[in-house]
Amino acid sequence: MNKRISIPVFVAPMYLVTSPQLVVSACKSGVVGVLPTSNAKTLTELENWFETITSALQVYYKQKPMHSPPWAVNIVVHSSSKRFEDDLNLIKNYKPEIVITALGSPARVTRQVHDYGGMVFADVSSVEYAKKALQAGADGLVLISSGAGGHTGSLTAFSFVPAVRSFFKGPIVLGGGIVNGAGIRAVQILGANFAYMGTKFIATKESLASHEYKTMIINSTEADIITSDYFTGVAANYLTKSIIKEGIDPKSMDVSENKKFDSTVKSKAWFDIWSAGQGVRTINEIQTVKNVIRQLKEEYEIS
Repeated sequence: MNKRISIPVFVAPMYLVTSPQLVVSACKSGVVGVLPTSNAKTLTELENWFETITSALQVYYKQKPMHSPPWAVNIVVHSSSKRFEDDLNLIKNYKPEIVITALGSPARVTRQVHDYGGMVFADVSSVEYAKKALQAGADGLVLISSGAGGHTGSLTAFSFVPAVRSFFKGPIVLGGGIVNGAGIRAVQILGANFAYMGTKFIATKESLASHEYKTMIINSTEADIITSDYFTGVAANYLTKSIIKEGIDPKSMDVSENKKFDSTVKSKAWFDIWSAGQGVRTINEIQTVKNVIRQLKEEYEIS
């Protein structure tokens, strides 16, 4: 795969943010674009998105066969995912080279993906989960370290990667606060293979994020990020300003008082209360995906 990409980056799947156009632009720019199946409201829409991505990339790769980064799909494997089986059947039909599992064991997809020749990467936030994912048949790991947008990990990259490398020699993708080309280079020096970058692409023209969300990203710094399990029961990083605009006092959020996660609060997470990683300070304007990746390439090459 390294020979097919220009810099070692996966554009991370972002709930309600990643669009098929973002994925296509990422791949055309030389990196791996990842589409979360949960962003499509219906199975029909998801199939249309898969068709859009595969058709656009088939045409592009015929024109530039030496530049053909794979596209990937992210699927939630938790038992609460009502559309899991239908989404998996579509994945088997369209055969993306990489399937990234989240919120559960990759065992639910490994056989089906391996049957068509694909690879399974598991999204994990601890060394224990990494070991379990490998036992379940994962080919690669996505390590979510502290500082990541959305659901985040608690381990620093400096401790997480060496711990996993002590027992796993396969492909590792590392996420968590990576903001520039120097950070991508550092990922490799640490011993991982690829950087997992999401927040950097929220304020792109191809993103599904609202203009208000993009503007808030541009006007925020690491001081505006709060880590909380209040909304979903799992630790995640959010933009404090988006919490305040919904009439919630960040200082008063106590998950023990909200352990039932009433529907009002749950519905606000991601839709009205927005996520971002600690690297928001570096985002100063709305750009195209192509321009963001061009800048990352330049920074990476001189690092």
